[in-house]
Amino acid sequence: MIAAAALVAGCAAPISGTPTWPGARLDKALLTERDFPPDAGYGRIVDQPGQPDNSGGPSPMLSVPQGCSNGLTDVIAAHAERGPGSAAKYSVIYNGARVVMTVLTSQLSMDELAAEAIRCQSFNAYFDRNSPAIPMTTTKLPSSRRGQLLYQQTMLLQGVKNSVYMSFENIGDMAVFGIAFATMQLSGTESAPPKASLPQTFTEVADRQAQRIEDNQI
Repeated sequence: MIAAAALVAGCAAPISGTPTWPGARLDKALLTERDFPPDAGYGRIVDQPGQPDNSGGPSPMLSVPQGCSNGLTDVIAAHAERGPGSAAKYSVIYNGARVVMTVLTSQLSMDELAAEAIRCQSFNAYFDRNSPAIPMTTTKLPSSRRGQLLYQQTMLLQGVKNSVYMSFENIGDMAVFGIAFATMQLSGTESAPPKASLPQTFTEVADRQAQRIEDNQI
């Protein structure tokens, strides 16, 4: 209110420097379409303002122990800063995989993420209260970057294993987390995206994104 009154009176002192919109730092730290092969399906993901995390998506599966089916993302949601300039997200579609990366201007709770992964090393998930148990495991994978947490979460459904891969890392006062899903392999199509090999393709993207943030730390 005092600043507004000063402007109206014509007495406000000029402020030196270049104005920066809230997302400028994020854009500078983000991998872009130019960082991927030409046929990779890169796209920015824009969440609807004012909507809760994962709004419109399916509800988490029931689990024993409770909360394990969505435990790691719940840890992030509990501490995430929200609003303009707080996060930026993009996806990259390969032949056989989809990678989603999120860059934050705040840090992740790495200790809580590690503790939740240990708590949910082995659990059962359920489509509903009357459905049979689906065994799931959370396995820590070796990482090439110090301080990075890398996990493989595997579901055994009707004798078939399906895995997703997740990475988490703090870099300075920023952070990045990512997830990768296997998708149908394409064949015999023109301009098909480059083939992915999981988890190698995912870890390469996660490491490059973390390095880009590191290179742009002020």
